[in-house]
Amino acid sequence: MSLVQRVTSIEGTDREPLRLPEEWYPPGLAPAARLISGNGANYGTVSNGFPSPRLGPTLRGKGSVRSLKRVISYDALPHSQQPSQATHPQGGVAAYKVPIAKRLAQVVFTVFACWLASGIVFGFAALKPVLISENVYRELCTREELEANVEVCYEQDLRLNFFFAIASTTCNVSALPVGTILDRYGPRVCAVMGSVALAFGSLLMGYAFAIPEFDGYLIGNVFLALGGTFIFVPSFSISNAFPKFSGTIVATVTGAFDASAAVFLFYRLAYESSNGAFTPEKFFFGYLVVPVTIFIAQFTLFSPDGYQSVPQLEAKIEKVVDVTADVHDSDDELDDDEIRTLRAQRREHRESKLEQLENLVGDSEFREAREHKEEERHAVSGVWGALHGWPAHRQMLTPWFILISLITVLQMLRMNFFIASIRTQYEYMLGSERAGRQINSFFDYCLPIGGVVATPVIGILLDGLSTANLLTVLVVFITAVGVLGSLPLYWAAYTNVVLFCLLRPLYYSAMSDYATKVFGFATFGKIYGTIICLSGLTNLFQPVIDALTFEAFGGNPIPVNIALAGLGFIFGVVLVVYVRIRGKIVVKKQQREEAEVERMSMIPESIAESEFEE
Repeated sequence: MSLVQRVTSIEGTDREPLRLPEEWYPPGLAPAARLISGNGANYGTVSNGFPSPRLGPTLRGKGSVRSLKRVISYDALPHSQQPSQATHPQGGVAAYKVPIAKRLAQVVFTVFACWLASGIVFGFAALKPVLISENVYRELCTREELEANVEVCYEQDLRLNFFFAIASTTCNVSALPVGTILDRYGPRVCAVMGSVALAFGSLLMGYAFAIPEFDGYLIGNVFLALGGTFIFVPSFSISNAFPKFSGTIVATVTGAFDASAAVFLFYRLAYESSNGAFTPEKFFFGYLVVPVTIFIAQFTLFSPDGYQSVPQLEAKIEKVVDVTADVHDSDDELDDDEIRTLRAQRREHRESKLEQLENLVGDSEFREAREHKEEERHAVSGVWGALHGWPAHRQMLTPWFILISLITVLQMLRMNFFIASIRTQYEYMLGSERAGRQINSFFDYCLPIGGVVATPVIGILLDGLSTANLLTVLVVFITAVGVLGSLPLYWAAYTNVVLFCLLRPLYYSAMSDYATKVFGFATFGKIYGTIICLSGLTNLFQPVIDALTFEAFGGNPIPVNIALAGLGFIFGVVLVVYVRIRGKIVVKKQQREEAEVERMSMIPESIAESEFEE
């Protein structure tokens, strides 16, 4: 499963270092150093243009800002000399210039493309019975196993699970280059590369089944995973087609990713209903229709650079509401009647453009209400702005990053191990191949449905709970899934599957929300990219866990499940305790800052200037 599957918001606000107005500074003081700390009399130190995290509470003088609107930058390796997509979003077309029907068609197509392509490799549990039935890697079985006519032998099962582990690793690690390509070259380039990768993967998989001597399964699945990432990551930007409904669109796209795991489920049902006549090569060759359609749509339905973001549109609104734009220096050369007529035309054009912009992003009252709601979410979280403004490499040295990375790496490994081996786990624990198939089948349905059903509930939890309380809920879920996954009982098996399918989307949504609130949007690409890369690389150890289960414990998954659950509980509790303690410190620090801002706002400018000149 991929961390990149759930981004709770593609834009938001980062807490900004507070500054005094330019006229209050001594001549020659570098702008980067014009940060105020402590009691307002000392300049904050800076490092590489960033405020030092050792600074005391920064103050907001006259004319400064409290926070700044950001757009998520997925670029993990931005050029230091160039502004990132987060700080200076560029490109795109204003959505009001495109007909509503066309924009709606683009949103619908994007959702369907994600459903059919973005995360199909995570439906491995549904595809695995087909692979076994088609004797994929059956040649790895020993003579004794073949004579015993076992359904799946030891080496075969390990290789099939490795088949999934490689795909999952590809999804995570590829998010770094895909994010960089998206920020630098736009959504069309990503979608084209994704469609090519999907087509290549489909061809390799199809020929691997059609030609027994050709082992193209692993590399074919890798290209399917890579293509899914290229299709999915740019899909969030389609929410800019209707900015007022961006939250709903993001949630729908996210749900489509979860539902894409059902593609292999539908194929398995067709395979079984046809008694194997609908062979895998027919399916994968037929699946070529999907990448071909996506490719064609990029040049017929979509624009190359997507749509302008809300911060870009709001910057346009600030220009449009400026009535002084109706007056030009060249007006002095005209007579009074011509000036009145020309300025009236300019005003009408400006007001017409303002109406179009407000139809997209909402009028001033709507925008103010949205900002107020976001401020409430920040206040509820208790951690917003904790490390905003820090350089990414310093953020990564804090317990905020280290703890969330540890628990995420562990949960990624644990969840993917469960997806790959659910059938064999319950065959052993329940002592029945039939029971294992039933649990596997139930999981195949529950996995895509759970992600879709959980989406609205996740939104309520993210908005209504503090980050510490949300992490507490996660730890409870993680522990419950670990305990139930270790009980050889039917009711525990079904309950475990349901909780797992709810935990999966909740966990990754919470991690995305945690990253933006603690680290900020400006460094999201580096921070989140590093976490998903570490998680993906760690997933390569999944075959080691499979081998340990078979060789050391004779196929019994309970010891491994208990160990992973115990580590998850320990790391989770440590993270919750740390966030609760540090969160209180963050809130108190920000409250002191607000008090200092209030004090400074009442100091006459002349007194403040003399204080700084000293």
